[in-house]
Order: sequence, then structure tokens, then C-alpha cells
Amino acid sequence: MGGLGWLRGGARRAPEEAIVVGAGPNGLAAAVTLARAGCRVTVLEAAPTPGGGTRTAELTLPGYRHDVCAAVLPLVAGSPFFRGLALDRHGLALLHPAVPLAHPLDDGTAVVLSRSLADTVAGLGPDGAAYGGLLAPLIESWQPLMQTLLGPPRLPRAPRVALRFGLAALRSATGLARARFRQAPARALFAGLAAHSALSLDQAASAAYGLVLAVLGHACGWPVARGGTGSLTDALVAILGELGARIVTGQRVTALGALPEADAILLDVTPRQALELAGAAFPACYRRRLERYRYGPGAFKVDWALDAPIPWRAAACRGAGTVHLGGTLEDVAAAEAAVAAGRDPAEPFVLLAQPTVVDPTRAPAGRHTAWAYCHVPLGSRTDMTDAIERQVERFAPGFRQRILARHTMGPAALQRYNDNYRGGDILGGTQDLLQILARPVLALDPYATPVPGVSLCSSSTPPGAGVHGMCGVHAARRALRR
Repeated sequence: MGGLGWLRGGARRAPEEAIVVGAGPNGLAAAVTLARAGCRVTVLEAAPTPGGGTRTAELTLPGYRHDVCAAVLPLVAGSPFFRGLALDRHGLALLHPAVPLAHPLDDGTAVVLSRSLADTVAGLGPDGAAYGGLLAPLIESWQPLMQTLLGPPRLPRAPRVALRFGLAALRSATGLARARFRQAPARALFAGLAAHSALSLDQAASAAYGLVLAVLGHACGWPVARGGTGSLTDALVAILGELGARIVTGQRVTALGALPEADAILLDVTPRQALELAGAAFPACYRRRLERYRYGPGAFKVDWALDAPIPWRAAACRGAGTVHLGGTLEDVAAAEAAVAAGRDPAEPFVLLAQPTVVDPTRAPAGRHTAWAYCHVPLGSRTDMTDAIERQVERFAPGFRQRILARHTMGPAALQRYNDNYRGGDILGGTQDLLQILARPVLALDPYATPVPGVSLCSSSTPPGAGVHGMCGVHAARRALRR
């Protein structure tokens, strides 16, 4: 590899020339951070367009715009970095549906997470007080909480709110739901929130994900981007253009040694890809640590073009941007436990978004789009289309009659679309308690590699998965300090 000749030698100094490999949201956030600090930045992206998990395309029929991966953006609304970028000046408009989240039950009702905590509490009946007591203190301190949770590894700047969060978050989702709530609706609502973690709901710290998403739902909402999530990418690309950065698409990097000379190289890739790029440049001990990194479950995704809105039995679902389909806490937990055990769930927990309830630009007049996925074992080859559509029909009889066209992506297709989605894992690695603390390895600086000047900045680094950009921001800031 030419003696690591792609990195400039000499005395330690702030980087002047930087290369970012990968133009997903973390790679673009890293590039913006570096460019704002005065670096000359080049972003190299293998795909024909930038964006990674934040792209929008006509996947089914002409005129129907579908988010290829991320569709609902609570972490964009709550990200300290994105909130400070004035993305609206570059065309990003976050649209808030009347109801952020609805979770239908088999009796024809639905439990709802409203922007208003008071309305949510009222809708939970006897469990409302317990829900409010759990969430209200966290919502009141949501900004320092997000600064802590989305910050780099360090002692929390707001220790009291971090302690309050941690005492509940370290529990399993099923344990916390059963201890706090007495009735099925509140338990089901929390189970659906926690299932975004792709963990078994009996695992320690699975409750953390439910708490974070609930706090964001009340504090920031669960918005969608007008015209599609790709407008976030467009805004970041526009900012990089103003800063003089260069984005080169269709440029697949196969080895670090093939890169142009630079002071800093940031890799928006997962550990397995980093090993492939580095070859013998990483010492054996670091290679072994990266080889032990664990990927999580895969995903199976379906997009639909519809001739009318989804015919939900529960009226609350009709105006909801996101609908969780899985029934009771026990139903959701059983589905996620099957995935954790390596089995395709017969009745999967389905995360469904219907952006056209608030954004009519996504489809021709009077028509609609919907987006859904479920978790499957890593690398699963099972076609889950029928299982997903049966879950929709369970709560919206007649749904299939509304389908004009569908587009599906299983784990293999997801990895072909984005090599970061190894085995269909869209989260960049399992996010259990151990691997949140050691992501991708246990280190004071988890972004740095043993090769001076080379850093990791993907969702396989802290703070982990989600469209928040903070993995790239922290890696870039560390690179600037180094």
C-alpha cells in the first residue's frame, strides 16, 4: 500500500485537505464540519447520487415519490447539528402530521402518541398518570438530554437528567412497560416505540429506544420532509457547495492506498468494510477487535403506490404519519424475539409510514404512497411481502384492494443499494448495551483507527443509528483536534 503514502507526513497540525468516503448523512455531516473549519473537502460516493439512507425515488410508478430508506425524521428535528444548520434556507421543510404515531389494536381502537403530552396522557386513561410521570421530566429537559445522548462518549453535561433517563432506560422494554403500565394500550404503545431498536424487548436497555422516541415525539414531533427525505441530502449538498467542498459520485473506493493524498480521511462505512479497505494497514489486534463487531437483524421493506388512503378501522390512524402494526406488547415482543432467535416472524412487527397524509406532493392528485418494513434475521432470504400486508389488512381490511403497485427490498437488495447495510442491517450494527459502549470498539476515541489520520464516522460509531449526523460531526471534530 505504498507505505501509507496517501496520508501527508510532517508535524502534527490541523488538517487542510480532507477526504470523506461515503455520502450518507454522517459522511455529509462530517464534510460540512470539516469544510466549516476551513478544510478543503472531497466526498467520494460509490452510488450515482449522494444520500445513502436519505434518498427519494420513484420506486413504483411515475409520479409516486418514495423514501428509499429513512422516511420519518424525529432525529433530524432533534439533532443539535441539523438544528443549527438553517436547512430550511436550502429547501428542507419538515411537515408534521396531525398525529405523529398511532398504534391500532384488534378491537378497532388505536392508542395515540400526540405532540401534546396532556392529550396523550388523557388518551391512556388509567395509565395516563404513569406515562406522564415517566415522560414529563425528560421532555422538560429534552435539549440537554439529546446533547448527552447524541454527544461523543464522555461524562454527561447534565448529570441529573442523564441519571433520571438512565434508571429507566437500562431496563428491558417489557420490564419497564409491565412495571409502569397496567393496561394493554399503554403497554402496546411503549412496545412499538422500543421495537425500533431491533432488539429483543426482553434485553436490557431496549427501553432506552422507546423513551428517546417518545421524548422526541412530544418535544419535536415525528415529521417527514416535504417532497421526500432526499431533500435533506439536497440541503446538505447545497451547504457543501457554498463551502467549496467537492462531491464525486460514481467513485467506488476499494482500498485506502488508492485514495489521493490528504491530511485526514474519514470513512462513512461499517467495520467489515473498513477491514476490506484497510487491508494490512490495520494491525492484527485492531483487526480482531473489528472482526468481533456484531451486526444486528436485517430488514424487509415494501413501498406501495395506492389509489386511495389506507382504510384503517381506527379513525386515529387515518391522520397519523407513522403507524405501528403488531397488536399487544406480547405480540410485538414475540415478533422481535423470533427475529433475535434467527427466525422469520409469522406475524412481524411492522413500522408503516404514510407521508401523503401531510405531503400531497409525493403522489398524483388523490393518490397516496405508503412505506413499511419489518425486522428479519440478518441475511434472511424470505419474502415477507405477504406477512407485512397481512398485518396491514389486520387493522385496515380492504388495504390490498388499494394497491396499484409495490416495490420490495429484502436484505440482499438493501445491501446492493447501500453497502453499509450488510446483511440488511440498516442500523450499522446491533445496538445492545455492550455494543453501545463499545462501538465499534471500546476506546477513549472510538472514531480513530490505528492508522494516523484515518477515522470512522458511520453509524457504527457513537451515538449510533438514526438520521442525526452526529457520528460524522464527532469524528470530524476529533480529526480537527488531532
